[in-house]
Amino acid sequence: MTGTKDVPDAMLRFTLGPDGSVVPDVHRKLPGRGVWTRLSFATVRRAASKQAFSRAFRAKAQAPASLAETVDALLERDALQSLSIANKAGLVVAGAFKVDAAIEIGRVAALIQASDGAPDGVAKRADALRARLGPGAGEIVHVNLFTSRQLDLALGKANVIHAALKQGAASSAFLARVDRLRRYRASDTDAATKTESGGAPAEEAGTPGRPDELAERPGD
Repeated sequence: MTGTKDVPDAMLRFTLGPDGSVVPDVHRKLPGRGVWTRLSFATVRRAASKQAFSRAFRAKAQAPASLAETVDALLERDALQSLSIANKAGLVVAGAFKVDAAIEIGRVAALIQASDGAPDGVAKRADALRARLGPGAGEIVHVNLFTSRQLDLALGKANVIHAALKQGAASSAFLARVDRLRRYRASDTDAATKTESGGAPAEEAGTPGRPDELAERPGD
């Protein structure tokens, strides 16, 4: 099957396991023939529910109903592991006072706030950035995809609500993974919004397995 051609970071790769199960390959390193989809929760969920993977692989492919959620968990874990690497490289500061100090001296590439943190703390950091950087504050990435518990485990600290990233290669790698996770989840949010406003639900929007949703790259 041929289909959408895009850079690998804008797509997801899947392989077929020895038992015929569909295996997400988020790092694009697993051996064997691969099938690619859009970087989209809604697309993966639709393809799994309509058995599109069997058509794409031209073989019986077992795609569980929870495949889209499994991919989400893998992308989330990949991002948190990357954050841990950035922390070990000395590029992460955690704690409100340390984050405020980093903002004051202009050493912030991104702000990280726990998704279950208090909104007033988030607003305070954002205000401090605007005061320090002016229009440039809009270029600072804000990450709020992870709970405090997840940040605790990634950073090896307790009760992490606020953290900041310094510039560095490991920080850039983490932010790239965060962007992938956000884009993957955004498709599901968009589909839900369309459903609430009277549009087609994700499972019915379009034809599963059509060329622009599932693609086999030549030689893959």
